[in-house]
Amino acid sequence: MTQPIFLVGPRGCGKTTVGLELARVCQSQFVDTDHWLQTHARQTIADMVEKEGWESFRARETETLEAVTAPSTVIATGGGIILAEYNRRFMREKGIVIYLCAPVSTLVARLEAYPEEGQRPALTAKPLDEEVSEILAERDALYREAAHHVVDASLSPEQVVQHIVTSLRLACAS
Repeated sequence: MTQPIFLVGPRGCGKTTVGLELARVCQSQFVDTDHWLQTHARQTIADMVEKEGWESFRARETETLEAVTAPSTVIATGGGIILAEYNRRFMREKGIVIYLCAPVSTLVARLEAYPEEGQRPALTAKPLDEEVSEILAERDALYREAAHHVVDASLSPEQVVQHIVTSLRLACAS
């Protein structure tokens, strides 16, 4: 598989964890757009948003997506990358998009278990479970619109990777 594989989904769905394992299994490169952007900007996402605002951050996110898209690469995207129609179309046209779908309870449990992983600023002032529920309700249709495949991300990372590999094999066979 030489096409890039884009992993989309909300915070806590496992894009980075699954992406690293999928890249290993597929013998591909791995890039996390959030990590790449922070490294190149030499500041955290929270700092970028605080200094420049969400609109500027989203523009940087699109530039990052274009910069990291390459053959034989698994790309873990930021949870809000699908907010821009351009990004959804770009990913669908340039590669294979996998939506790592998980229920709110799973996402909240993961975010609470690994708070340092949620390096982005809160999107609302609400409790985590309410914020995750609202954000997922707003974005689920956009994740699905962008995706070629939807995978249950509430499973273990190894099981999620196996489901993705099976989906990709079926896609290649048809």
